[in-house]
Amino acid sequence: MTVPRIVIVGAGFAGYGTARRLERALRPAEAAISLVAPFGYTLYQPLLPEVASGTLDPRSIAGPLHRLLHRTRIVPGVALGVDLRDRTVTVNKIDGEQTTLRYDHLVLCPGSVTRTFDIPGLKEFGHGMKNLAEAVYLRDHVIAQLELAAATHDPDERAARLGFVVVGGGYSGVETTANLQLLSYKALRRFPRLDPAMLSWTLVDIAPKLLPEIGERLGEVATRTLRRRGVDVRLGVSIDRLTADEARLTDGRTLPCRTLIWTAGVKPSPVVATLDAPTEKGRLVVGADLRLAGHPEVIALGDAAAVPDLVKGGSAVCPPTAQHATRQARTAAANVVAALHGRKPHVYAHKDLGMVIDLGGAQGVARPLGMRLTGPLAQAVTRGYHLATVPGYRAKARVLGNWALHAFAGDDLIRLGFLDTRTGAAVDLDHTVAAPV
Repeated sequence: MTVPRIVIVGAGFAGYGTARRLERALRPAEAAISLVAPFGYTLYQPLLPEVASGTLDPRSIAGPLHRLLHRTRIVPGVALGVDLRDRTVTVNKIDGEQTTLRYDHLVLCPGSVTRTFDIPGLKEFGHGMKNLAEAVYLRDHVIAQLELAAATHDPDERAARLGFVVVGGGYSGVETTANLQLLSYKALRRFPRLDPAMLSWTLVDIAPKLLPEIGERLGEVATRTLRRRGVDVRLGVSIDRLTADEARLTDGRTLPCRTLIWTAGVKPSPVVATLDAPTEKGRLVVGADLRLAGHPEVIALGDAAAVPDLVKGGSAVCPPTAQHATRQARTAAANVVAALHGRKPHVYAHKDLGMVIDLGGAQGVARPLGMRLTGPLAQAVTRGYHLATVPGYRAKARVLGNWALHAFAGDDLIRLGFLDTRTGAAVDLDHTVAAPV
């Protein structure tokens, strides 16, 4: 008798959560589980800004799949396409080889990628903040700009190197700005030649308010907090053009800038478009049971799926947040088990429990269960939530230890060499010149 094949695409909150629950619910003889993931870890993305600022070690938010999962076969690669008729997934493995996985049940949760627009210079000079490598790279890059600004005698170059722009006034943009601005301000103490007044951080967003998802009042608190630190929050504008040393805004203002960080939204993974199935704003349309119409063997969830929001009702769909992805994983796993055992599927319904925003240091804003919290109390709630939800006891211990160490010992403010583009091959060993910064 052939063992049913379950293929899970993606190892984020949704994919990892589904795999973990399936391992607990199914005996080894009941199904063979495969997980397609480009890296050997599940990433706790909400803490990326703290990695970029040096508060956390990168390993602290990367849960190793080989430790967290015990019976799931890890396929290191990226899903390129899904053939619903043949029930196959084409995977490009990390060594460049393509392989085909056959499935009896498919759990599709490949996550999202950064959404960009056709802005001149953005692809050449902009920086992302979506994965672990980008977060660590940004830390190196920001520290390098301060070092180079202190070393130059050219006032125009110094202004550009000390000019930082973040695009996007949502969760990621605000936290990235808050944490990296604090990093750069503290790092200036190492450079007596640099006046703190020279440092320029600008947060721009086309929307009229920051953090609309957390409510107007808390969004205003976050805005005031950033402005008190010297961040120029400019709303109702965006980027018109970007060059190597300046950013021009849509209101006509030009900012000296060698660092632009793009956090203005995400879009579903490209693999979603390969399915011959309806989509809504690029997200796969599924039912409240997470199943694809006409293909009950396919379940989609997380950022890549437009899941009906039964709590709000009407035509509302669940927002692409970690909170929903984590809880949808429970329903996804339960429905795969139900299909294997011939039971009726469950529907997904979850009331939003609120959001927490880390504003760096002892500052934060939070709305847990409808309560509005600000300042140190909000930051304590924020860190408590993250500590509870980061996957694995090792990761929890590392996060807690990093926070304690950073609080008592501060930051060494060293670069780790991520600006160097060498591959590590022997042919590169006698090259000592790093990439331009």
